[in-house]
Amino acid sequence: MRLISIAEYRSLWKEEFELLAAEIRGVVGKRVIRIDHIGSTAIPGLAAKDVIDIQLTVAELDSESATPALTSAGYRLNPENRHDLLTGLDPESPELQKKFVREPTGIRHAHIHIRQEGRINQAYPLLFRDYLRADPVASEAYCSVKKELASRFGEDPNAYYAIKDPYMDTIYQAAKLWAQVNQWKVDNEFM
Repeated sequence: MRLISIAEYRSLWKEEFELLAAEIRGVVGKRVIRIDHIGSTAIPGLAAKDVIDIQLTVAELDSESATPALTSAGYRLNPENRHDLLTGLDPESPELQKKFVREPTGIRHAHIHIRQEGRINQAYPLLFRDYLRADPVASEAYCSVKKELASRFGEDPNAYYAIKDPYMDTIYQAAKLWAQVNQWKVDNEFM
């Protein structure tokens, strides 16, 4: 089990994402619609766990062919991680279904989330990322919460996420309001 620790922001994370995304694109080709840098490492200035989070968007999760291509290339599917959690939605909702893949052994630590285009869990990380990029006060508060949780529960991931995840859902509610006011749309800056 890895100790949860929060590293100060590293500008290198963007470059590491770009390298990983290019490698993934080489494996999956047109099987995915877009490859996005998500999570805290995608937010300039935000401290984060040193893990690059990547979202692959597919047209249909049930019939997607990216996962077999990735596993053939050495990526490791975690078949138990099949859905996200979002306060107010049933965890088994199709809106929260996904596939979760880890990097091949020996390369940079990454979490690869495969989600269906148009589902809540596909839009959530993009909106969350863009909102925190736009609102430095919310980003700073989120950073403070993560650092405090890691200092108290770094050896207990269940406790860390039991508190962090609902806090993220609260930020997401604010992000939805921000998106309405600002007429936010997903950008076209993806791999």
